Amino acid sequence: MSSKTSVLEPLRVRVRRFQFIMGLGFIALIAGSILSVALTLRLSVRIQAVPVGVLRVALAVLLENLWVLGMLPVLCYGAARVMELRPWTTAGGAALTGAAFLNAMAFIQSGVYGLWAGDIGSVFSLAAFAGGVVLSARAVMMGRHAAAQQSVKTQAKAAERKSEYDEFLRAAEQGGARLEQREAQSTAVAGDALTAAALSATVASAPAQAPSSDANAPASQAQDSGGVEPTATEEAGASPATDTQAGKAPEA
Repeated sequence: MSSKTSVLEPLRVRVRRFQFIMGLGFIALIAGSILSVALTLRLSVRIQAVPVGVLRVALAVLLENLWVLGMLPVLCYGAARVMELRPWTTAGGAALTGAAFLNAMAFIQSGVYGLWAGDIGSVFSLAAFAGGVVLSARAVMMGRHAAAQQSVKTQAKAAERKSEYDEFLRAAEQGGARLEQREAQSTAVAGDALTAAALSATVASAPAQAPSSDANAPASQAQDSGGVEPTATEEAGASPATDTQAGKAPEA
């Protein structure tokens, strides 16, 4: 299925391009015909007042073929700005599409005489058609050139924005590194302060414990001496009683 799709894809692209070219021709013919009719109604009196017959015919042919001389080049230029087109293929195909529709209408109205009258007007019409094709091809070339310049400008702007973004990112990274360094320094300072406080507390508690132990020593000695003195008293008290009993014994 994928192989069939890949084979038919170029054909689909060509068909779409052909349809697009035909659409350009019809749009140019319709818009140009409306403009031609409007200008002919406004300028018909002045054109008829031209004394030279050849010039009068040339002006009439110019107004009739305004679709291929003016409208089609404008449309080709605009289309070439947004998509890639071949100059001569696009111009020739669009001009032939509009001309085929006009010739079909002329053939229906006047027969073969409507296709080629054989006078100077027919020659001027053929020259106008050729000139319109050339102008349309040039318009496509100009449109592609303008699109390429716009693409270059867009790429330059994108590169400039990328460089600005890189600079901003670099500055942000540097700021983050500085912030981390400050946090590390503040953490180290806080740790040193806590260590110093702990050491000072340890040093302060050591002398306080030494006097308390010295104060408890006399109390223990006093308790020891108090325990010995009653024993001596008892011994002293016991010896007179013994002497008394010893004195009473001979009297009995």
